[in-house]
Amino acid sequence: QVQLVESGGGLVQPGGSLRLSCAASGSIISINAMGWYRQVPGKQRALVATITSGGNTNYADSVKDRFTISRDNAKNTVYLQMNSLKPEDTAVYYCNADLLSHGLGSIDFGDYWGQGTQVAVSS
Repeated sequence: QVQLVESGGGLVQPGGSLRLSCAASGSIISINAMGWYRQVPGKQRALVATITSGGNTNYADSVKDRFTISRDNAKNTVYLQMNSLKPEDTAVYYCNADLLSHGLGSIDFGDYWGQGTQVAVSS
């Protein structure tokens, strides 16, 4: 009943920029927080940035001062503006949502993930 759809990934040169979007839809009651994580082969999925519905943000040290997370609560959408991209940023980026939704006759608490979008930074 809940779906997260990501967009905005692609190939970009070092120093370039990309803007990722993730829209949550379905029987959502409320969203506590949304965020972005990334993963490369052989590595654990790692935090990039998170933002609460109240606007509190958290960033990985490796992306501070380069990436900016923002959200539109009315649209249940989170964005990740990525500037000054480096080859080390190459990964599959996943959207995450911590939310409450209407289940089968109950209220469900869920940790939902998008399908992932590839970001490749290369000359």
